Amino acid sequence: MGKTMIEKYSDAEIEKLLQALNHELANPWELRNGKLHKDIRFANFIDAFAFMTAVAMHAEKQNHHPEWCNVYNRVTIDLTTHEVGGISARDFELAETIERLLPPAG
Repeated sequence: MGKTMIEKYSDAEIEKLLQALNHELANPWELRNGKLHKDIRFANFIDAFAFMTAVAMHAEKQNHHPEWCNVYNRVTIDLTTHEVGGISARDFELAETIERLLPPAG
């Protein structure tokens, strides 16, 4: 069984997929330092940590792990695919998973 080749997306592909990902999001993803980037605020540390735990379970299943930081109620996420030196389908797949795991706004 051969290994699936992961390809780095072009700037045009990233822009198109970023627009689709951000469609109707109050807190959109952005491109920062060549990575998909998002800052998320929660009510408190417990909610932020619970969210990170849920993401960790899915990231492990997808075999793609975020670069992230947590300070009290804030989680900062950067997604990139190191093996291609940029953004790939893996990053958008994980970003979509992250969006599904976020609690509803309001």
